[in-house]
Amino acid sequence: MKRSYSLVSRLLIIVYFSAFAIRGYSQADTIEIDSDTGRVQRRIVITGVGDLMFGTSFPSSNYLPPDDDPVLLLKSLTDSLSSSDITFGNLEGSFLDNGDPAKKCRDTSICYLFRMPEKYVSALVAGGFDIISLANNHFGDFGLASRIRTMEILDSTGIHYAGPVECPWSVFIRDSLIYGFCAFAPNAGTVNINDTAKAGAIVRFLSDTCDIVIVSFHGGAEGAEFQSVPKNVEVFCGENRGDVHDFAHRMIDNGADVVFGHGPHVTRAIEVYKERFISYSLGNFCTYGRFNLAGPNGIAPVARITVDTSGRLISGRIIPVYQLWEGGVRYDSSKSVIKKIQELMDLDFPDAVIAVSDNGNIYYK
Repeated sequence: MKRSYSLVSRLLIIVYFSAFAIRGYSQADTIEIDSDTGRVQRRIVITGVGDLMFGTSFPSSNYLPPDDDPVLLLKSLTDSLSSSDITFGNLEGSFLDNGDPAKKCRDTSICYLFRMPEKYVSALVAGGFDIISLANNHFGDFGLASRIRTMEILDSTGIHYAGPVECPWSVFIRDSLIYGFCAFAPNAGTVNINDTAKAGAIVRFLSDTCDIVIVSFHGGAEGAEFQSVPKNVEVFCGENRGDVHDFAHRMIDNGADVVFGHGPHVTRAIEVYKERFISYSLGNFCTYGRFNLAGPNGIAPVARITVDTSGRLISGRIIPVYQLWEGGVRYDSSKSVIKKIQELMDLDFPDAVIAVSDNGNIYYK
């Protein structure tokens, strides 16, 4: 459950409310007083995207983007991403200029290990990313050195992260709100998605401490054959990838406000459970060089949601994007991923309390 507020806390709320006038918030900002709790409520925009991999110098620099500039890959969407209060993505790989793989790779034509140049963090900064998941199967491709170096680089930019066993969660303050972020995966060196008791304990701790709790998971089988949420344990290539439906619901039961999923490399349905938003897979957002982008693998949603200060979903929007074969993510005027999400919601959650319009607006039925 969320924090209870003492007299001191209520006095701080008064100061917080006064700060709106001091900072000159526009009339577009919605400020309300919750009649049940007496808390100041305002609207917060949180944007989530899926997998990010800006090119790899392994096994060859030929897998780096044109002009050695990853910012160009995001150029058409940086304004949309950076205008949110909080922007999230999953970093598939690590930042490291030099180093040998920690995994065996006999045939580099079919072995996918990702090592992004350290300066490529500039793409995350340009995109306005605030929180990054490092809980996935590629963060450890180049061993402990790359894990440590990536966290050092993110620390230097002020981008918060979670998911490695070294950093299960992050807590930070933004515009007088306390945010908690945690991330889970079935992979070695990450906080285990399949240990739901431990995951739940982490989320409860954050919920008791923070105003808004955002949970990320890397789970589910991969590829175009696995776009549906099966509502049971998914095993892929002999690995238990979790029961993502059960996991997402359990995390919300423990106090999560937003759940962003990734891992299948395709888009999956969205859902609202107990007034909290869930995306079961945000797909491949910006993945240069070594990703399959055919068919459903090449389209993805930018999930832009609005919540109140208790974490309840107010509204949202799906911004449809696709990736060019030559590299880069673009707005998709054909709105392919919106149609895909509508189709998957009808299939997986026919009794859903939300719907998605043809223009991508997320609304309560």
